[in-house]
Amino acid sequence: MAESLSHKFGQIIGNLLELTIQPSLESFAKSNNLYLDKKGVRQGRPGSKVSWKDLNSNIHDLDFVLEKGGSDTSIGTPVAFIEIAWRRYTKHSRNKAQEIQGAIEPLAEMYKHSSPFKGVILAGEFTKGALSQLTSLGFCVLYFPYKTVVSAFGTFGIDASFDSLTPETEFRKKIDLYNELGDKEAISMEMVRLNKAAVDSFFATLRSSINRQVDQILILPLHGQQSQLNTVTDAISFLLSYSDKNAELPILKYEIIIKYNNGDRIEGTFHERENAIQFLRDRG
Repeated sequence: MAESLSHKFGQIIGNLLELTIQPSLESFAKSNNLYLDKKGVRQGRPGSKVSWKDLNSNIHDLDFVLEKGGSDTSIGTPVAFIEIAWRRYTKHSRNKAQEIQGAIEPLAEMYKHSSPFKGVILAGEFTKGALSQLTSLGFCVLYFPYKTVVSAFGTFGIDASFDSLTPETEFRKKIDLYNELGDKEAISMEMVRLNKAAVDSFFATLRSSINRQVDQILILPLHGQQSQLNTVTDAISFLLSYSDKNAELPILKYEIIIKYNNGDRIEGTFHERENAIQFLRDRG
């Protein structure tokens, strides 16, 4: 069965949305010494998809992942998972929000010791309920409203508006005009310009997550009294000097809570002191 032209035009807008955000993510990765995993060939992983496994070995394909310590040949620690979606009609928005949630939440749980940033970039028609569902779960949402998309295309003489009654002949005109456009990136730049405040806010939140600083570290040996430290170095020194010889009962585990200045919180429970120290060193 031939692909409908309405679906093809929707794909054009979806692909353009990726083109809109990718340069900004690449620039952000470079300035923050991170690796941006995106669709395409990468020596460090099979295939061309950005695929990650959760705790149950289920595979989730994403649009972008920012990694600490990653390279073309080796996989790093994920510090940001980012999904992109375009929907023309609000009737599909709740299902798409749940789909995104189902893809990223298991990965965030898998890498909870890194407390990765959860980002969503949406365009088109999404209900307030769908948007609030994501934000209530800790997702940072960058939203390009439908009218912004239409306005950006319109700047270059392309009428991107359509509904369920738009004939295939109209979609053919839209697609032909888009294909004839020499600088398609110009539409992306216009979308960013029209939505600059929201784009800046999204990247400010991402930057805050990536560059967060330790504000407080709480260590609780199961048999002992909670100790509060202010730096990773102090926390490691505490663990190295802590002795259970004078305790009435042997240490069963160490509970560690790291609080960051942006409000993030990472928790870890360890039965071995060495593992607790390594956990802290990875965050140093």
